[in-house]
Amino acid sequence: MRAYLRSGQPEPFPGPPEAVPFPVIFWIIPTNSLLAPQLRLPHLPPVRFLILLSILFPVTSGAADTREHVILCGGPALRQWEDLRHEDEQHDRWWGNFIRASTLRMAQIRLEHGKEANLLWIVYRPGYVHRAKSDGKPYPQWIESQATKRNCRLIWVKNGEEAIDAINALPSRSIHTFDFFGHSNRHAFMLDYGSEIMAISKAWIHERDLSKIRGSVFHREARCQSYGCHTGESMSRSWRRKIGNRLIGAIGKTDYSGVGHGLMPTVSGSWTR
Repeated sequence: MRAYLRSGQPEPFPGPPEAVPFPVIFWIIPTNSLLAPQLRLPHLPPVRFLILLSILFPVTSGAADTREHVILCGGPALRQWEDLRHEDEQHDRWWGNFIRASTLRMAQIRLEHGKEANLLWIVYRPGYVHRAKSDGKPYPQWIESQATKRNCRLIWVKNGEEAIDAINALPSRSIHTFDFFGHSNRHAFMLDYGSEIMAISKAWIHERDLSKIRGSVFHREARCQSYGCHTGESMSRSWRRKIGNRLIGAIGKTDYSGVGHGLMPTVSGSWTR
């Protein structure tokens, strides 16, 4: 049996001609006709033939097409603790620093990745419950309203383990951006800092906990950044080693004073990977 490449006008296809970017090969019994050039092809074993089909007609799964944008948000300290600090050392006089920074980042993501980009907002709930009780304001309800307004999925968590579980539940290679807004030191994301006890954290994700996060849920080129203080001084290296992606982190302290004016947090030193 020989293979022939048919010349002349092709027979009509179900779709537009440009949908078929390669010559169509017909396996026919050879004749004595000299009207068409003959093209001798070697016989392909079944396995190789299937490989060829998979190259010509790639199949992609729904999970591979999923693009997730994850924002992890810590909670504020109580205003009564902040009032005891020196004015230059106060952090959370306004309850919504991390919430406002999160919504600013959501707007950036929608501009960069489209208005239908999937947003997942993981928020440490106890911090806002305690601050709401102290201030006499319904902060958790306001946060839920912001999630609805911005069409993002909100997951409340009460500790670092639940935050990790929420990340690990996502499809493989689906996280294209990851951002953390909250208190931190060089070794940990502090989901809680002073919401119950002054200057004490009761919930965190330490760099030792990073091995619990499935690195496979992150896209190979995912952009990851922490807007907490000092992350770039140690945790960024641990993130790179255990997760596989680079984590942009701060050398020095971060400043959220501009978020109320529509500005993303800044750093006193520099950003590093």
